[in-house]
Amino acid sequence: MDTQVLIVGAGPVGLTLAIDLGKRGIRCTLIEKNDAPLGYPKMERCNPRTMEIVRRLGIAEKVRAAGYPPDWPMDTYILFDLMRPPLFKMAHPTVAEAKTRRDATTDGSMPLEPYQIISQYTLEPLLKSVAETIPAIAVKFGHEFVSFTEQLDGVTAQIRKSNGEHTTISAQYLVGCDGGSSAVRKQLGYKMEGEPNILEMRQALFHCPELYDKVRAPRARHYHRIDDHWTLMIVQDSRKHFTIHAVVEKDEDMAVQFEKLVGTPVKYEMVHCAKWTQRLLLAEHYQQGRVSIAGDAAHLVIPTGGLGMNTGVGDATDIAWKLAATLQGWGGPKLLPSYEAERRPTGAINVKASGSGTSGRMKWREAYRPNIEDDTPEGKAALAHLLAIARDEAPKSFRVIGAELGYRYAGSPVIVDEPGGPEPVVEEYVPTSWPGARLPHVWLKPGEVSVHDRIKDGYTLLQFSRRGDASGLRKAFNAIGAPFSVLDLDGEAARRVYGFDYLLVRPDLHVVWRGNVLPDDPDKIARIVTGH
Repeated sequence: MDTQVLIVGAGPVGLTLAIDLGKRGIRCTLIEKNDAPLGYPKMERCNPRTMEIVRRLGIAEKVRAAGYPPDWPMDTYILFDLMRPPLFKMAHPTVAEAKTRRDATTDGSMPLEPYQIISQYTLEPLLKSVAETIPAIAVKFGHEFVSFTEQLDGVTAQIRKSNGEHTTISAQYLVGCDGGSSAVRKQLGYKMEGEPNILEMRQALFHCPELYDKVRAPRARHYHRIDDHWTLMIVQDSRKHFTIHAVVEKDEDMAVQFEKLVGTPVKYEMVHCAKWTQRLLLAEHYQQGRVSIAGDAAHLVIPTGGLGMNTGVGDATDIAWKLAATLQGWGGPKLLPSYEAERRPTGAINVKASGSGTSGRMKWREAYRPNIEDDTPEGKAALAHLLAIARDEAPKSFRVIGAELGYRYAGSPVIVDEPGGPEPVVEEYVPTSWPGARLPHVWLKPGEVSVHDRIKDGYTLLQFSRRGDASGLRKAFNAIGAPFSVLDLDGEAARRVYGFDYLLVRPDLHVVWRGNVLPDDPDKIARIVTGH
């Protein structure tokens, strides 16, 4: 084989998967049809769970240093233009404020890492530079995936280089992270189910270094213009680049929308412009044999709530350790197939959550009337009606913390599940140690060391009780060849959050078993959670 894992697509999902595998010593080849990372943003928000994942990869501070500064305002405004006072404000904490609140929280309700704003055109080169330092990873831009054939022991991919040359790459496994029009998914024959054509918009990227020197509006992250074009401006990580989304007929109309929203003459350049369509779609399957899909290849959402790329990073961290376990020989036959069993239901929840958040925005947008700016009783009434709807509906776009942190792999074949269990709630996060859930973050040293930081890359038994003898579990995992360690914990706060004396956690920090006494049959537990 040329490589152990071939990853198609070097967006944030493919790059994260490559880094995760490479740090585990798995040889992987990452191919991308473009000659260089894209120079425009499709996403700009790493959610808290994504930041926890990159923290475990050792690059969280690099990501933060490249993105928004921690004190940059994160608020959202609804207004007519940036020269007039905002009409409605949705306040959101800065990263610095979120960290302060996190440091003082002991009930597991806060993530270990707050979100981070970083534009895709910044994040992709950063991740690429990290991947290129890892010996196990070969990064090949200008290599377009054409097709694959699967054999008993591997996969052979046909590749077309940007110079027209054709070649092949053989691998034991193939993962398609190649976006919404995924060639890997199409060859697998998987349909995308859902709503394919909700609304067609344009996205344009503007460079305008003097904007904040000219306008009166407070600094923020999002500005919604009240109009019939759905105009939204997003401040990119340089704070000198601004993305406009709007419903218009021609590319040049986007410059008009930018000028209307700014409200005063400024020097600017439109760097990029393209059409895009709002879609809510989920692939009917994620996996077949030695071939899997992840990210936008598996699910397409509306950017509202930031559930696109971040869901894809969740896919990457799930399949990475399972591929590594399989290739290292200790992952059982049910482990890798559990990727679809765990991540497809999560994708379905997030597609639905994205639609719900967008519906709130639709409701206040649909209240627009042509006379809404008129200084007349009719105009004032129309504006008051729109803002009343916005107060109730607009915040729904941001109520997704439950989707970000509270997803649970209920019914997974590699989780020792319990009957019942909490239903996922998109809008709120309630910390739980229920099997399948992400282990809540709890401080061991306030503001400095989290339980997450002490968990090694393998299966870890967290124990509050010293009475038990974990040698049975250790022996069971050793017999399989799976990495296993024990972490002794103290403290009433942590015990109160977790609710049990013993928790077994797997490499991606999801709980696989819990109890107040050690299991009577440790071999059975070990075999279930490793896919045997």
